[in-house]
Amino acid sequence: MSGINIRGNGIIMKTRCSWCGDDPLYCRYHDTEWGVPLHDERALFEFLCLEGAQAGLSWLTILKKRAHYKKVFDNFQAEKMAVYDEKKVASLLQDPGIIRNKRKVNAFINNARCYLDMLAKGETLDSFFWGFVDGTPIQNSWKTLVDVPATTPLAAIVCKELKARGFTFVGGTICYAHMQAIGMVNDHTTDCYRHQELSA
Repeated sequence: MSGINIRGNGIIMKTRCSWCGDDPLYCRYHDTEWGVPLHDERALFEFLCLEGAQAGLSWLTILKKRAHYKKVFDNFQAEKMAVYDEKKVASLLQDPGIIRNKRKVNAFINNARCYLDMLAKGETLDSFFWGFVDGTPIQNSWKTLVDVPATTPLAAIVCKELKARGFTFVGGTICYAHMQAIGMVNDHTTDCYRHQELSA
């Protein structure tokens, strides 16, 4: 199997996408979440928020703060986030456990309201995102990390549709990162053991 190497002493070595390095947190995320088809509404909203928080930063930076984000943003329950007031925003902007960027914090709240508007109109995040690929992940075959695009024409369409619904911090690059994270595309490189598992 591609990405699996068995040494002479019987130790199994797994080859992963080079971006996750050897950081245990990053490797666990890579092995268990990244690229796995996701359909849970709350989790889809969480990832959309966190991808926006990542803008201009590394994903590892956000990943290390993820647990605290979930704590202070009520586990990304949109119903609670949508009614955050100025006092709540002020407290968030004083919290060193998150990225204290006012525009990003406000985007979380705005996007919670936009998401609730979608639900009120009968549209879920699951149906929205997965409708772009007819419910089936796009299987890519990138050989190296440099081959993987930062964004794609489809991501630009997703971005346009989210913005039309009022969402912010959802540019093309953010949308493509989201598509990768939730498994709409399999962008594990072909030498990574997860590529074959997720394309099976």
